[in-house]
Amino acid sequence: MARSSDLDTHLPFPILIGDIGGTNARFALLVDAFAEPRQFPIVQTANFSNIDDAIQKCILDTTSTQPRSAILALAGPIQGDEVPLTNCPWVVRPKEMIANLGFEDVLLVNDFEAQALAVASLSDSDREQIGPGVEAAGASRAVLGPGTGLGVAGLVHAQHTWFPVPGEGGHVDMGPRSERDFQIWPFLEPIEGRISAEQLLCGRGIMNIYQAVSAADGKEALLDTPSAVTSHALDGTDPSAVETVSLFCTYLGRVAGDMAMIFMAKGGVYLAGGIPLKILPALRKSAFRAAFEDKAPHSALMRQIPTFVVTHPMAALAGLAAYARMPDRFGVATEGRRWKS
Repeated sequence: MARSSDLDTHLPFPILIGDIGGTNARFALLVDAFAEPRQFPIVQTANFSNIDDAIQKCILDTTSTQPRSAILALAGPIQGDEVPLTNCPWVVRPKEMIANLGFEDVLLVNDFEAQALAVASLSDSDREQIGPGVEAAGASRAVLGPGTGLGVAGLVHAQHTWFPVPGEGGHVDMGPRSERDFQIWPFLEPIEGRISAEQLLCGRGIMNIYQAVSAADGKEALLDTPSAVTSHALDGTDPSAVETVSLFCTYLGRVAGDMAMIFMAKGGVYLAGGIPLKILPALRKSAFRAAFEDKAPHSALMRQIPTFVVTHPMAALAGLAAYARMPDRFGVATEGRRWKS
């Protein structure tokens, strides 16, 4: 049962850490505070009816070291004893995990809360800077991740502690600004009557933009997957795909700039997830950074804030491992999100 007051932030080792997205689930086992995480093969969520089956078959049945606790980062808001994922049919039930899988302690956090924990200590080798700006030590940071959906989180530093700030910032409204935006906006597929950032800045968002660009130009949309669009964009073989990825970078820059101002993220704005890595050559061009800085009357301020692409292959797991080792370094709220046997 979730307890309202847990003064002890430490979870018993071994600890299973997991990053559960809409498409993929990544797991690692942390034997103790000094060990490197032992990573398991990536799990396709569509291959299992629920998360308990996935953990049992892919983790517990494959290791002699049985975890006593679990820290799981989930793509969706965490409320109550049953937590559905936003872009996956899995429902996480910590009480059942404790009863059926042998855990003593289960902590659930937002998936981009885990990304925020990671960016507290990324080395230069785990990130690539895009554009100008200088990171201010100890200053707030923000992280965005276009993937199956659009994750957003903040990271605030106070009293020698990093406080991750989870939320659903990926669902903020988006509107047209340029003349080209007004041409393609009528052809975008809305969600319940509006265009949210996630309707544009994720895998299906790439297709949404591509189909709208094609329709606005009176062309047939020949490509049918996000990977096809990005591949043809990067090699320059499809003009509509090239424009789609350029617009994607522009829209991502606008939202990243908004989050930078909301969190006053002078410590940097970080782009996480698979899509930024795949379109890194396009992000290096001017569209993303120009849109990020185009925030009058604060454009001069925005030019000082650095932006990075996270290149660490398992950043969320690295963030969870850092928390598992030294939870006192982070101000992670556990009320209503931690269950004990």
